[in-house]
Amino acid sequence: MQNDERLRRNIEKQARRMTQAEKERPTLLAQTVFLGTLALLFVLPVVGGAYLGHWIDSQLAGYSYRWTVSLLVTGVIVGGMNVYLYIQRH
Repeated sequence: MQNDERLRRNIEKQARRMTQAEKERPTLLAQTVFLGTLALLFVLPVVGGAYLGHWIDSQLAGYSYRWTVSLLVTGVIVGGMNVYLYIQRH
């Protein structure tokens, strides 16, 4: 009798967990927003670094892409860190 009661409680507990997990499952819209946020967190530093580097190179005399490449690589690193930290928080 005691085992039957314990089994019934365990089954009810698992059913509640499954129902709760189904309610908390992210929707397609929520997943799309999450991926869009990740894309922006990565792309904006890359594009900003490339733009700033190109602008600095255009202000200097001669033909150089030193700042463009340097800030582009820095943008990739910063963007990767942004994505990593955002995923860790969520």
